Amino acid sequence: MAAFHVGKVPPSLPSIREELGASLRQAGWLLSTVNLVTALGGMAIALTANRFGHRRLIVLGTALCFAASLVGAMSGSVETLMAARVVEGLGFIAVVVAIPTLLLRIATPRDQRLAMALWTTYMPAGAGSMMLVAALVLPGTSWRIAWMVAAAASAAMLAALLVRARPRAELDLVAAIRRPVLAEMAEVATSGGALAIAVCFGAYSCCWFAVVGFLPTLQVERLGFSTSTAAIVTAIVTIVNVAGNLAAGWMLQRRVPRVAIIVGATASMALCAAGIFLDGVPDIARLMLAGLYSAVIGVVPGCLFTAIPVHAPRPQLVGAATGLLMQVSNLGALLGPPITAALVSAGGWPAAAWLTSVALGIAALAGLFLHWREKRKLAA
Repeated sequence: MAAFHVGKVPPSLPSIREELGASLRQAGWLLSTVNLVTALGGMAIALTANRFGHRRLIVLGTALCFAASLVGAMSGSVETLMAARVVEGLGFIAVVVAIPTLLLRIATPRDQRLAMALWTTYMPAGAGSMMLVAALVLPGTSWRIAWMVAAAASAAMLAALLVRARPRAELDLVAAIRRPVLAEMAEVATSGGALAIAVCFGAYSCCWFAVVGFLPTLQVERLGFSTSTAAIVTAIVTIVNVAGNLAAGWMLQRRVPRVAIIVGATASMALCAAGIFLDGVPDIARLMLAGLYSAVIGVVPGCLFTAIPVHAPRPQLVGAATGLLMQVSNLGALLGPPITAALVSAGGWPAAAWLTSVALGIAALAGLFLHWREKRKLAA
């Protein structure tokens, strides 16, 4: 439900620009505000959860998403909508950095990998579903409808949390010895395993958003699709990423090495991503390659989230390691589209293949380093 507030924006931008007179630069900020908030504050908010309580932070974050989306739906200016988006960003990151710690606590040891792999579906499933809903309801209506739908979803989630999660004793705050926040941030940021996970996820996000972010433009320019059709296709391509997330959990449960999954996916999908941008590929084949790319590359988040409990410096810092992952991931999401735009402007669509190839190469190297660290840690 938190990811709904990420997915509602892309299909709504034409309506927002028409109704509120938003400039192209303002539209870009509306898209990237949540990424920026997460990139700046992921680890700090995660460490706040350790002290404030993960369950409380999830409830608070969901309430912020609901309230901010409701205010945004009634806003009469771009500035008010932008301020509401900042609050939505805070609500979103509060939810996503707090949940993994509770999942690990309530899942049995044999189910932890599967639980974390299921958790990784939140972004493609939530954002993709909301993109699809918005693309279907927006023609003939206002962007405010998408904001109201997202607000209603968060209100329903908030009620469910208050009724079902608040009374559960196993979700209570666990007492632990805490070091100063800056010391804990430094401990996580200088941990080789946690940093490798974050770098791998950042490289993945960079090239995934580069492909998915420009897929609508590619469809409109190359295939002549309408804006609404392009939005629906992009939403479907986003949702199929869930298949990779679930496949990662299935393979990890069957003891397939994490490094084999990450390196195998990134190496093969570097070629697939290049095919999306290079000249000479039939246009309809580009869409098929985009769907295949999104589905297969989805194994990377599934592998990385399950690696966090193994590589966090201490069990009490699993949330902080998740926050670091989210920060670098959103930094990659922020950098991917503008770098792609610069490459395409300089050398046409084929130039974008340089970014995807380099980023996925970095992800593969980080996966190999993670495997080396894991072998050493388990041996010790």
